[in-house]
Amino acid sequence: MKYKFALTVIGFTMLSSVNSQEKKQEKPKDSIQELDEVLINANAMFGSKYVAKNRTGSSYYVSPEELKKFTYTDINRVLRAIPGVSFYEEDGFGLRPNISLRGTSPERSAKISLMEDGVLIAPAPYSASSAYYFPSVARMQAVEILKGSSQVQYGPFTTGGAINMISTQIPDSFKGQFRANLGSFNTSQIHAKVGDSKPTLGYMVEFLNYNSDGFKTLPDNSNTGFDINEVVAKFRVNSKAEAKLQQSIEAKFQYSDEVSNETYLGVTEADFADAPFSRYAASQEDQMNAEHVQLMLTHTLDFTKNFRITTNGYYNKFSRNWYKLDDVIFNGDKQKISAVVSNPSSFSDHLGVLKGDINSTDDALLVKANNRAYISKGLQTKFDYHWYGDNTFHDIEVGVRYHYDEEDRFQWEDGFNIIDGNMNKTSDGFRGSQGNRISSATALATYAMYKFKYNKLTLTPGLRYESMILNREDFGSDDPDRNGFDLTERENRFDIFIPGMGFNYAFTNNVSVFGGVHKGFSPPSNQPGQKAEESINYELGSRFAFGNLRGELIGFFNDYSNLLGSDIAATGGTGSLEQFNAGEVNVNGIELLLNYDLLPNDPKFKLPLTFGYTFTNTEFQNSFGSDNDIWGEVEAGDELPYIPKHQFNAMLSLEHNKYELNISGRYNGEFRTLAGSGDIANDELVASNFIIDFSAKYHFSKLLSFTGNIINMLDETYAVSRVPAGLRPGHPFGANLGLELRF
Repeated sequence: MKYKFALTVIGFTMLSSVNSQEKKQEKPKDSIQELDEVLINANAMFGSKYVAKNRTGSSYYVSPEELKKFTYTDINRVLRAIPGVSFYEEDGFGLRPNISLRGTSPERSAKISLMEDGVLIAPAPYSASSAYYFPSVARMQAVEILKGSSQVQYGPFTTGGAINMISTQIPDSFKGQFRANLGSFNTSQIHAKVGDSKPTLGYMVEFLNYNSDGFKTLPDNSNTGFDINEVVAKFRVNSKAEAKLQQSIEAKFQYSDEVSNETYLGVTEADFADAPFSRYAASQEDQMNAEHVQLMLTHTLDFTKNFRITTNGYYNKFSRNWYKLDDVIFNGDKQKISAVVSNPSSFSDHLGVLKGDINSTDDALLVKANNRAYISKGLQTKFDYHWYGDNTFHDIEVGVRYHYDEEDRFQWEDGFNIIDGNMNKTSDGFRGSQGNRISSATALATYAMYKFKYNKLTLTPGLRYESMILNREDFGSDDPDRNGFDLTERENRFDIFIPGMGFNYAFTNNVSVFGGVHKGFSPPSNQPGQKAEESINYELGSRFAFGNLRGELIGFFNDYSNLLGSDIAATGGTGSLEQFNAGEVNVNGIELLLNYDLLPNDPKFKLPLTFGYTFTNTEFQNSFGSDNDIWGEVEAGDELPYIPKHQFNAMLSLEHNKYELNISGRYNGEFRTLAGSGDIANDELVASNFIIDFSAKYHFSKLLSFTGNIINMLDETYAVSRVPAGLRPGHPFGANLGLELRF
């Protein structure tokens, strides 16, 4: 049965906060305070450093101040300082990130819950979760990362964690900002926003343009960069301050468009060694065109200071056509570009065609129009009630979400030849011949969480329930009008309970122990009978403060009973999204975060030092075979690919009221690109790297600042991945200068 429903608009938050109840007397904040402070907005998961560090599970809050230090536009660089987060890059600018939390499969960030303002933001999180759209972190006010047992509040992915990006909020008074910078590779950014609040009204309008000519080069000197525009507008109406019943309604509109001259075609080992930033001539037609629209309406209702209901309706639409090279033919032999680049000695003539060194016949290059449209919409609400006893604190949260999403594929493949290095179209593909189907999902999700605090102990038991119907209608390769004469359908229904329990015990105000256990879950595909990905996840950690040193040390263990793999083109597969069972896998590791103030008593200067380290160990518990380039033939004892064992990040800042200097270095350990064990073969290795970034600001006044950034300050040349089709380089040395005006 297929559900079709239209939900216009908008609003809920996965975790809202309630205003603090007046206390009879002020108490010093300790590591298990009630945590009922006002959050940054109703759509935050926790909303401040204090609340984040005091949860019963592991969490991290990237504050507005932290985001301003480097003014990154690349989400990978924002997340690199956070223990437990790993990723592999693809384009060097973070346009399509591949993020893993605690060893989840990183491909297209498809195994973590991605949210913006508390609402699922992946194009189709249930039916096609690969994140080909990712919000620009340049316009975000804060970023929240949640791991551990309290994930039962946020689904559908509960194994590794959730990332919530908080967009620019409506300010309390009239404020605005204009920022512009220009740098290497003609990379530039213009970011402007203005907003105001009156007693019962508020608004915010924002514009962002981010573009670059790209750091890779084509033989014909074509542009290899991108151009992205984003517009966000918010409008709020709220009760008067003296009203007994406090409520507000906020409307949000977001629009973005992207043109990026990106490709799946990388280069061979030999060519990477000679010219790592070169692209083959056969990728000159590759281009992504995309648009994204979000409509969201949020209503909050405070019955009392202790009881709040927050409701959202939301509608996201994402359309994209990534026109990119898929196959190459020589003397009638058709090969995938990934096969040619990974085995150039066997396909030297095919490689010559890709490079443009060999003139080809007509239709020797097949460029696929990966044309897809996505819809994600739903209604969700959350009830939050808390109360106090003599030595206790109680909080109950209950949430419900009704959600629908779909991926509509209508793809074709055009033929080209290449003559003297220039591509010429030689045939138009039959529309729908390379994919003509609609995959959809209808899901009902509910959760309940109870927080109980007694003296030094806090407990947070929770339970989540997910019920989903996953469908696919395939119209075949010869029905562009979708008359249905060759229609095939399939359906998979799935229900699951996801329990979790967390605890926190404070020995003193400066030392606490926390931990928990919860069920990990990732939705299955629409293949009938396909099992979901399931695991049992454990963590145990301590937060501590000794003098000027503050830190957190966590151990985690994820015990997968059924890991799912997906046939994703971004990892060298066919792009069918068909899933397969990878069986039992163990993932365990250690996360360490330290903060130390080197000048605690200096009235003019601050010199904070931050260090983060992650150790991740992975091991398949059974053997299986896969045609996917990121898995291959797997034996028991093999390690997961694309997950480095060791990562660390260090950042040192010198802060003064007139200027600040920041330097950050990240070590990303080597990782294998196919499942395996022992020493990593050279053709399956992405070597370790250590990349240093630098930023500086000089404040002419409270209203005007001069900014400067350097990416990859030592100009290291390094590979970041071997997928989708060959080696790909990281961002080389790049510098930019800018001005920031505030009013």
